[in-house]
Amino acid sequence: MKKLYFFLFFVSLFGVQAFAQTKTISLTETTPAPERANYQAAARFSPNKLRKIIYSTAVDPHWLKLSNRFWYQYETPNGKQWYIVEPAARSKKMLFDPAKMAAQITMIIRDPFDAQHLPIENLKFAKDEKSITFEVRSTTDEVKPDRKDKKAADSIQKKIYSFNYELASQKLTEIPNFQKPKAKPSWGSVAPDSSAIIFSRNYNLYWMDKENYKKAVKNEEDSTIVEHQLTKDGVKFYSYGSDGDGENNEENIKNNKKRRGAYVLWSPDSKYFVLDRTDSRQVKDLWVINSVSAGRPTLETYKYQMPGEKEAPIDEFVLFDFAKKTYKTINTTAFKDQSISAWGKESLNKDRDNEFRPSIWLGDNSKFYFARTSRDLKRIDICTIDINTGKVTTLIEERFNTYVEVQRPGLIDGGKEIIHWSERDGWGHFYLFDGNGKLKNQITSGSFHCEGIVNIDQKNRVLYFTANGREAKEDPYYLHLYRINFDGTGMKLLNSGDFDHQVNMNDENKFLVDNFSRVNTVPKSVLLDNEGNKVMDLETADLSLLMATGYKFPEPFKVKADDGITDLYGVMYKPFNFDPNKKYPIIEYVYPGPQTEAVNKSFGRAMDRVDRLAQLGYIVITVGNRGGNPARSKWYHTYGYGNLRDYGLADKKAAIEQLADKYSFIDANRVGITGHSGGGFMSTAAMLVYPDFFKVAVSAAGNHDNSIYNRWWSEKHHGVKEIVSAKGDTTFKYSIDKNPDLAKNLKGHLLLMHGDIDNNVHPANSIRVANALIRAGKRFDFMIVPGQRHGFGDMTEYMFWRLADYFNNYLLNDFSQSVNVNITEMDREIERKQ
Repeated sequence: MKKLYFFLFFVSLFGVQAFAQTKTISLTETTPAPERANYQAAARFSPNKLRKIIYSTAVDPHWLKLSNRFWYQYETPNGKQWYIVEPAARSKKMLFDPAKMAAQITMIIRDPFDAQHLPIENLKFAKDEKSITFEVRSTTDEVKPDRKDKKAADSIQKKIYSFNYELASQKLTEIPNFQKPKAKPSWGSVAPDSSAIIFSRNYNLYWMDKENYKKAVKNEEDSTIVEHQLTKDGVKFYSYGSDGDGENNEENIKNNKKRRGAYVLWSPDSKYFVLDRTDSRQVKDLWVINSVSAGRPTLETYKYQMPGEKEAPIDEFVLFDFAKKTYKTINTTAFKDQSISAWGKESLNKDRDNEFRPSIWLGDNSKFYFARTSRDLKRIDICTIDINTGKVTTLIEERFNTYVEVQRPGLIDGGKEIIHWSERDGWGHFYLFDGNGKLKNQITSGSFHCEGIVNIDQKNRVLYFTANGREAKEDPYYLHLYRINFDGTGMKLLNSGDFDHQVNMNDENKFLVDNFSRVNTVPKSVLLDNEGNKVMDLETADLSLLMATGYKFPEPFKVKADDGITDLYGVMYKPFNFDPNKKYPIIEYVYPGPQTEAVNKSFGRAMDRVDRLAQLGYIVITVGNRGGNPARSKWYHTYGYGNLRDYGLADKKAAIEQLADKYSFIDANRVGITGHSGGGFMSTAAMLVYPDFFKVAVSAAGNHDNSIYNRWWSEKHHGVKEIVSAKGDTTFKYSIDKNPDLAKNLKGHLLLMHGDIDNNVHPANSIRVANALIRAGKRFDFMIVPGQRHGFGDMTEYMFWRLADYFNNYLLNDFSQSVNVNITEMDREIERKQ
């Protein structure tokens, strides 16, 4: 009998164990036990933790004015170092000995510092470049000199010390009686000669002179400030300067009498300035309500034109003669509902540390350059305006059957020649025009994409530019630097290597810093000359702390698009404890484009949506799609024109199918998809267009109904039809497929997320999907993110874990953590001081 009891007890135990491992469906059918998501591994790679194990990954040069030298700061797990580089001498030295510097600062401030913990801020070279100044914040409290209320909690600040350090003698001196200058007000548009400052108030333009501006910098409410009104007819939504965008209605009323930015462009001689004034009064209102405002919920009203709507903003240039205090509106009209935009002059790299950097128009003292774009974006003109006569001259016309894009032109000898970027032959290339807009020659040509002008050597007639897709056997998205003569001869690659390259060239076109990596390599930085010769190695990023966590690089891959012809490029992220004998669900992180595909090409520290997500127990991929990126041919870029909902979906599906065929560890029956903004839109569309393939989606801030997204993005990338009647009247017709139209197709699990004050992609986009799903009788999940705009701000970490829960629930069948009220992985990081 005892034996029988023992046998039954053993069977009972075995049965419990068996039940814990398999759920019996019938005598012949079982399902695997739930897999456990690795929450702890994902928590290890939060943004806060990565900041403590990934430091500098690129050299950011501060070029000096009197030579080709530059300095930079570089941080490793051993602390920060400051270097000065002299390219001509192939020399790289520390600006100072950090240990000696720490000791000297400690002696003066009487706070302890050492070489690894040296909180130097605002380092700048003196004009003669023989010494540097910098600031250090102490622990000593002092009373704010400009405090308004002596009893207020914010009337105390930490004292900031300023130092001067002579490079040759290594002598450190405290700058006595230092008061840190207040930041320049964001509202001031300062003339190039600093004689006047333009700003707006109550929708009109005002100006003040330099001395009164100095008063305003110290105290904006100084009653002795003298300012002068330039205009009187400005009204809300037809203002000179800011309308108070981003303010709720209550804030708008309070701020109307305060100074706001005017965003003007000055002539180089400071005698004229131009303002792009927009009349939005007829554009229809849109609203968001902040339910978590202090006190009553607040309403924010703003103008927002949706695709196809006839009520369009009207752009106009207002040109001011500042000496005479007069102004006139320039007639630029060529197309109905056109847009106009004046270009600012390119800034010099050596001016980056200037305290004052004026906004100057592209042009000279007699004219400026601007772009004029038709509403259907199939026509763009490059034009000039003569400031004396107001005459508009069209120099270059771009016409295409889809949309046209242009870049700021490069001016040669003040505009006697123009370097113009165009996709007129199906690829982005540079063309040389004379000053009157007559084509002289095509500079670059071939089946590759030119990205942008880096520098122009006018004396030697050489163009330095970035391009991708030219080097064989490389990922065509890898960016490189080239030089070429204006006549199209002598094209030369300057930074070879099968990597994605980011360059910073000095203004004299002599030397450049080249930062390069792939997603699966350690970032490196080198110094090159203008012929591509390596002058010296600068830095290799120290990823030792990251690697100590068990981090492993992701893997680039190439597949075919759904057409079986077009190559697509992607990246695969695996759990760092990857087991090739296991079967893993796959999640696709998506963004459809057309302006970018969100596929990393170089090493980066942002891991939330890819590396970190994979640690829960997934294969995560990102991959391009036809129509997704402008960095390839015009055909590739505009593939989705006229089919903005569905154009990328077949390629996303085809990529997973090919990878699953190649790799046995991918389970193509457990497919998730996620994305933000356009990716939110695409991930939901994937669930509805291919409901038997995509099983789970988390869609954040998606523009699911592009008929209510902003006119410029939707009409540009999908197309709007311009209709001209027999009477000559012009109207615009827009029609597009939308996610709510397919709500009846949902089969899998869908989580929608949206910020409730998103004034970019309005929350109505997700609410309309929810409405359609409810009416179709579908179960789904929806999270409103309170008080958040298009990005989720300080709720981003919370939303990551809710995204993780959702995939873990429905791809891994793991509900073990998501049933807990507290998110343990977030709680673990909170300092509890009470």
